[in-house]
Amino acid sequence: MRFFLRSRQFKIILSIFCAVVLLTVTAVIIGKRMSPQTDIAAAIAAPFRNLFTNVSNVVTDFFDSYNNGSKLSLENAELKSEIDALRQKVADYEEITEQNSFYKDYLGIKESHPDFVFTDATLISRDQDDPYGSFTINKGSASGISKYDPVITDAGIVGYITEVGLISCKVTTILSPDITLGALDNRTHDSGIVTGALSFANKNLCQFANLSRSCNVAVGDYVITSGEGIFPEGLLIGSVYNIGIDENNNSIYAEIKPFAEISELRSVMVITSFEGQGGISVEGGK
Repeated sequence: MRFFLRSRQFKIILSIFCAVVLLTVTAVIIGKRMSPQTDIAAAIAAPFRNLFTNVSNVVTDFFDSYNNGSKLSLENAELKSEIDALRQKVADYEEITEQNSFYKDYLGIKESHPDFVFTDATLISRDQDDPYGSFTINKGSASGISKYDPVITDAGIVGYITEVGLISCKVTTILSPDITLGALDNRTHDSGIVTGALSFANKNLCQFANLSRSCNVAVGDYVITSGEGIFPEGLLIGSVYNIGIDENNNSIYAEIKPFAEISELRSVMVITSFEGQGGISVEGGK
């Protein structure tokens, strides 16, 4: 409103209004002085009175419209506030539902591995310069997390902790060649190591290497941790996607598609303690 009162349009309307009032008053005064000729005075004043009435009606209509517009604006603001509140309730509901599903999945892991101690965490950033998909989580040493602690989801292995801060940690994924873990084919029990390589990481794969040429590993087999190294035994890693021959040592290797979707992770669990924890083997691979 205060912006309109300072506007050029308002000043023009006000000037016209004042001129009409002045002319009307002048006509009335003249009419009084010309009492014998009141009809003439009335005739002179009539157009100005009509003009005054029209201008007055326009001004009144304008302020009525402005007031109605202000009322509508207020109602719209109130409706927007209510919509925002409803949207927040929906978002809160979806978050609670997701968390319930998240913890339900881990209860199954906990039942299978009662010795596991978990700390849940949320991704807060990804290293865009790392082709192996490393990321940072919102928990650190203050939550009992230590370097080399395994990181998982309900689907399977994600990686391990490589840098620890008080309230955040960096996670290196199983797509990285910096990680090596003992693994088994769940069907044949053929053993090898799972590690990463750039040629595989570009396809969101890692490799199951150092397999015997006489192994019976087949496409579609599940690969699990053997318990050698920093990861506990029996955790899912991924499925065999393809099989090839390593030309360097004539051994068999398999391409593994991790069960955990590394590029789509939002929440993870860090295993801060488990039976047999302590054996460390993290560097190797290609």
